[in-house]
Amino acid sequence: MPKVKKILWATKMKSLLLLVLISICGADHRSDNYTLDHDRVIHIQAENGPRLLVEAEQAKVFSHRGGNVTLPCKFLRDPTAFGSGTHKIRIKWTKLTSDYLKEVDVFVSMGYHKKTYGGYQGRVFLKGGSDNDASLVITDLTLDDYGRYKCEVIEGLEDDTAVVALDLQGVVFPYFPRLGRYNLNFHEAQQACLDQDAVIASFDQLYDAWRGGLDWCNAGWLSDGSVQYPITKPREPCGGQNTVPGVRNYGFWDKEKSRYDVFCFTSNFNGRFYYLIHPTKLTYDEAVQACLKDGAQIAKVGQIFAAWKLLGYDRCDAGWLADGSVRYPISRPRRRCSPTEAAVRFVGFPDKKHKLYGVYCFRAYN
Repeated sequence: MPKVKKILWATKMKSLLLLVLISICGADHRSDNYTLDHDRVIHIQAENGPRLLVEAEQAKVFSHRGGNVTLPCKFLRDPTAFGSGTHKIRIKWTKLTSDYLKEVDVFVSMGYHKKTYGGYQGRVFLKGGSDNDASLVITDLTLDDYGRYKCEVIEGLEDDTAVVALDLQGVVFPYFPRLGRYNLNFHEAQQACLDQDAVIASFDQLYDAWRGGLDWCNAGWLSDGSVQYPITKPREPCGGQNTVPGVRNYGFWDKEKSRYDVFCFTSNFNGRFYYLIHPTKLTYDEAVQACLKDGAQIAKVGQIFAAWKLLGYDRCDAGWLADGSVRYPISRPRRRCSPTEAAVRFVGFPDKKHKLYGVYCFRAYN
């Protein structure tokens, strides 16, 4: 074949290949096969740089249980890019977990189609402040809403993400049951916190509590399955006498067989916590009935900690709580009432038949 014919043949083949590629791309751009639940596709970025940018104006937002919050997220598109504006925008919010391979679906939107998942149903929606606003509003916040959320925006072959942390105002408290210290496996620890109007605390929550002065010499489970404890005043049996303050880490243990205490987290409540004025001291059963007679329920450990920490509740009277423990909250230390520090004082788990204490009640608001 002469050299000129070879060149012409090669040119024709290149043109044909280009037409095939254009046809394939065009078919892909004309298709609209995305669904709300389509599998995640990994896209290869074009050499000219990103044509879709997703960003969060704040890396962290703060609120409290029962409140509302907006997780900020906006996206910017290159209007001059090929195919820009021809695809429906898909917005997906997920909650990140301690297992980086798992995410919890929260909300997804594509055009008029929207879907909410799990416990978020009826509580989340897009803010929709502008055409490029992907911010998510969460209402009636729960303790489980705490954590990190990912905003993902997809347009055709382009996608980008941003992460926002939701922090809740609250208090971390150590907990162990009537059986005594180091008696809870991980799953029992989770349930113990739930029973006391709380959830198992995260490391970040425990770390913030340590920075706020929490010092506790017994190791407890955290939400990621690790076992740790906070020390502000190092001493021989608690982190070592000649060591620096910090959160001591025991590492990760068998969630079924290993037994420790637990660190719980709770936040604001919608109700009234109070010490019931009663003419006599009460047994545990009498305390339960006294609260019911007053239109309330015997208070939980999480509620006494929330009232003490978040409302400044102060009462120098020991009272029964729902778990059978006896405690009292002191916000203003004074003689005979926790003279050295503000704290929720723990009397113990006395015999429930002892008629020696009052009772703390909680009346929820409807």
